[in-house]
Amino acid sequence: MPKSYGPRRPRPVQAKSQEELDAMVRKMRAEREAPDNYREHSLRLHGWICAKCGREFELADLHLLTVHHKDGNHLNNPSDGSNWENLCIYCHDDEHSRSLLGDYLR
Repeated sequence: MPKSYGPRRPRPVQAKSQEELDAMVRKMRAEREAPDNYREHSLRLHGWICAKCGREFELADLHLLTVHHKDGNHLNNPSDGSNWENLCIYCHDDEHSRSLLGDYLR
């Protein structure tokens, strides 16, 4: 039988029960609050402002705000946010290039 390159037939959608929908919502909420989602947690704790230059961000340009790990260990994510600071991409690049430049000059 030759392979068809036409559009696929849509799969039948199976209705989910209310319990399944509630479980999906609980799972999504838990993932949102998960400790590995430290960026959103840091944004809630420290606000939408760069800790270095003081630039304030809005939702439209929030993607330019990053989380910097003060000790350099991206696996060290305490829930109190003591190892994080929110930096704009320019200050974050500057922070990391300083250590590279220091290593080079040594």
